[in-house]
Amino acid sequence: MQKTIYFTALCLLCIWGCRESGSKPGDNRKKDSVNKVVQDAARDIAGNFSEQSSLRFSANRLDSFFARYDSLRTFKNDITTFYTSRNYSFAWYTDSGLTEQASHLYVRLENLPDEGLIVTLPYRRTLDSLINAGNNQTLEQKSETELLLTGLYFFFAQKVWGGLEESTTQKVDWLMPRKKLSYSAFLDSVLKQGNTGTVKEPVYRQYNLLKEYLKKYKTLPADNSTISLPANKPIRPGDTSPEIVKLRKKLFLLGDLTNASDTGSATYDSTLLTAVKRFQRRHGMTEDGIAGGSLVRELNIPVPQLIEKIMVNMERNRWLPTDVRGRYLAVNIPEFVLHAYDDDSLLWNMNVVVGKDVNKTVIFAGTISQVVFSPYWNVPASILKKEILPGIQKNPNYLEKNHMEWNGPDVRQKPGPWNSLGQVKFLFPNSHSIYLHDTPSKSLFQESKRAFSHGCIRVADPKFLANYMLRDDSTWTPERIAKAMASGKEQFVAVKNPMPVYITYFTAWVDRKGDLNFREDIYKRDLQLSGLLMKR
Repeated sequence: MQKTIYFTALCLLCIWGCRESGSKPGDNRKKDSVNKVVQDAARDIAGNFSEQSSLRFSANRLDSFFARYDSLRTFKNDITTFYTSRNYSFAWYTDSGLTEQASHLYVRLENLPDEGLIVTLPYRRTLDSLINAGNNQTLEQKSETELLLTGLYFFFAQKVWGGLEESTTQKVDWLMPRKKLSYSAFLDSVLKQGNTGTVKEPVYRQYNLLKEYLKKYKTLPADNSTISLPANKPIRPGDTSPEIVKLRKKLFLLGDLTNASDTGSATYDSTLLTAVKRFQRRHGMTEDGIAGGSLVRELNIPVPQLIEKIMVNMERNRWLPTDVRGRYLAVNIPEFVLHAYDDDSLLWNMNVVVGKDVNKTVIFAGTISQVVFSPYWNVPASILKKEILPGIQKNPNYLEKNHMEWNGPDVRQKPGPWNSLGQVKFLFPNSHSIYLHDTPSKSLFQESKRAFSHGCIRVADPKFLANYMLRDDSTWTPERIAKAMASGKEQFVAVKNPMPVYITYFTAWVDRKGDLNFREDIYKRDLQLSGLLMKR
């Protein structure tokens, strides 16, 4: 057995006999892609469990185990399936004692707080006692240790890789497809495959990146030493103030100021300017180097609150599919940015405007199948009732003035430069009436915080996006697209290769430079999720 194989290469994917939920035709996934991943992983980790056959227990031993360890009864089917396939032989022991993988599992169980969890490990004292008995265990104790390790292995998998139940996450309006983990189906094939290559944990890559920052932030001072603005004026390059010393020290703790010797000066110099701009970039602010009210407010957030924010976003990453293949788009609502990916490669970014707090943009996934040039805007019933009808009552010429017309019992706005959807929209059928679209209000994209819409997502460069969506159709040249956008005549165009789009909500993540980013919780989703995690 190779000693370089860690628990993460042993167990972490053992439970990943999974099929990602939410697969749809046209989402750029090969039909057998998930099966191939499962088969590859099986070859990778086969042999990590003990293949010995002399140590066994009787089938009725399971009943007595669950009678004593009732909290693990939820995994009874998984555990029973696992041991039935092994003919009840031990998995965590060799003839000479506990395997190295058992030790790795024990360490991970003892350090659950490192996973951003607020949970109590069941039967911890019992596990400690059994493990510490070492080679002096009786056969009865070995049987108990064996089953307890397996039960806690599934407990770990559920909490660390699965996260909160889907029914619970819907309470925070997370309607994205959740990954599905089968804890036992995969184990049968694991023991029958060869042993080559390397494996990854069954979590989206951001999870482990945030986990590293969680460790770092837990070492920071928890005291809430605040920074004040002198005479309530922004701190600018060239200024001198005692508050600048505090500013330097805080930026050093957070990693934006990299040299400890630069923390003592009370003058705002070029070194501090670089650090301030880095902090601003990580928080989605305008990188002007001016330490004003918004920057000071972010700096004054207590470290425990930042730790909680990291933990909340680690939880969200537990729900994501571990691997999304092909081309797709992703909108991160609190970031106000649309990202384009090909597999895991970031192709480009685009600023967007999302819904106001009272018109929250929905967290869900769809597939863009149509581009609509020079669209009508069919006014939603809620806007018709709250805005249009009162406007008509005040001004009989309201519809004409706003280039609108009756369309049966509804109202729609005619195509043109005045249209609220601009010159093009991008449809992905959904029950939320959400889509991407152009807008005549271009100035809003210059704002650092862009929550202004009624729920749909406005894109900063619609012409670029239209060319990107239709790039596989040679008949739609850039010239033809520009002409269609300005034609004033509505035209629907099918996307040759429909593209998945994910509308997400992350307020903390690690960017491509390896820097931790934070964003404001504009819809108070963090607060809701944190409450659910505390209950757990």
